[in-house]
Amino acid sequence: MSRARRSDNWGFPRWGGYGSSRDAVEVRLCDRHGCTDAGTCPAPKSPNSPERWMFCQAHAAEYNQGWDYFEGLGKEEAAQREADENRDNSGYHESAHYGWASSGDGTRSRDELRALDLLELTPDADFEEIKKAYRAKAKLVHPDLRPGDEDAAKAFQALQLAYEVLRAAEERREWKG
Repeated sequence: MSRARRSDNWGFPRWGGYGSSRDAVEVRLCDRHGCTDAGTCPAPKSPNSPERWMFCQAHAAEYNQGWDYFEGLGKEEAAQREADENRDNSGYHESAHYGWASSGDGTRSRDELRALDLLELTPDADFEEIKKAYRAKAKLVHPDLRPGDEDAAKAFQALQLAYEVLRAAEERREWKG
């Protein structure tokens, strides 16, 4: 009958952490040539392949920088895929309340980004730029200047809606700040 080995830890203060051991731990390094950081972020080597690269966080961000989920899809296909995923993952929309679900750097919602795109502005445009762009574009398609032109009326309505979305967001930011 073999005897259990007695521990050399005789109480407090504890010299070792709970569950710790003195064995060497194998750490996988980043697969990027010349990097000596730990590779903790898996990235696929090719589509539909089980093989993975292991990168450090900096090189994983670089690897994923140009990745476009909707690449190669038409506008309708991309919209359908987005709708399907929003339907399947609707429970995660709650995180939008905390500001985690917005696009870009988190300062603008997806609707705001679409409105800025319609006004042909960058995501970091301030409200004065938004007003100028709205007024300039609205003058071109205003129904009083183009009576009977349905396309101009639709464009004017889209511009009005975009401006309302951005104005409401600006008011929310002023109220919070």
